[in-house]
Amino acid sequence: MTLGSQIAWDDTVLPFQLDRADVRGRVARLDGVLDQVLKQHAYPPLIEALVAEAVLLTALIGQAIKLKWKLSLQIRGKGPARLIATDYYGPTEPGQPARIRAYASYDTDRIDLDAEPFSQIGDGYLAMMLDEGAGSVPYQGFTPIAGGSLSSCAETYFAQSEQLPTRFAVSFGKVQLPGRASHWRAGGVMLQHMPSIAGNVAAEAGSGEGGLLTHVDILAGDEAENWNRVNILLDTVEEIELIGPAVAPTDLLVRLFHDESPRVFDTQAVQFGCSCSADRVRNAMSIYSKKDIAHMTTEAGIVTADCQFCSAHYELDPKTLGFEAEKAPGDAQ
Repeated sequence: MTLGSQIAWDDTVLPFQLDRADVRGRVARLDGVLDQVLKQHAYPPLIEALVAEAVLLTALIGQAIKLKWKLSLQIRGKGPARLIATDYYGPTEPGQPARIRAYASYDTDRIDLDAEPFSQIGDGYLAMMLDEGAGSVPYQGFTPIAGGSLSSCAETYFAQSEQLPTRFAVSFGKVQLPGRASHWRAGGVMLQHMPSIAGNVAAEAGSGEGGLLTHVDILAGDEAENWNRVNILLDTVEEIELIGPAVAPTDLLVRLFHDESPRVFDTQAVQFGCSCSADRVRNAMSIYSKKDIAHMTTEAGIVTADCQFCSAHYELDPKTLGFEAEKAPGDAQ
């Protein structure tokens, strides 16, 4: 396989299904999109690692949902990493790429350089929000920060909130590819059991950390045996296989699951993309009074705003902001 064909898999998510085990899944490879996300800010390496894992999980989960508009992940904690936020926008047309953006809020002076990235979050929660756009009611679900990684938190979320056994195997880090400077890459596999009719969902408490549900509370009999078998196979994956590009996702699936009758579907391309605009900033400021806007106005007579996701800088006329904003000539009264 040539380097060109290897890289052709970058910034894509490949859906697949294991027919024998009644399990569906995704393989993701992120390169340029992750570079675009991280280069918007000069994050410390520990924060970069958290953002990289969050972006990878968002790409895997977002593609697994029949999404009309946006999926958001938020990780909030009491540690140095106060907030990791990601957005996944589904394709607007068939064949179009999905878009991902992300940012982090953190306390530089509290970061422990000798600790693991996940420990920088501390007590907190992971929230998953699904917004299907105008006319819909956004859905939110939460799970506590636990399990030693963001991937473990996401697995707990699906078990607890959706009663769907889910497994992530992820790898991310800085790599050196021929002809390129050192940069961040990420890759991973998501497994998810099909919705079960004959589940064994615990009525009161789960068997996991803090009494949360796990797959043993949801599956029984042949379903549990199938799930355990494919997880044992996934345990054999190596980080270099996940992160790529030496092993194509299709080859990886054959190597791991050749006895499980894997089927693959069309890949979904993903790219960096932000939805910010001057009009969105004006809409966001429509809750403020003229007095509030006056406090935000600089000596130069403008109101400035910066997008936390893409660092875009906006300079706006204060007369066009707030719920008391003057209407432009010709506007309907």
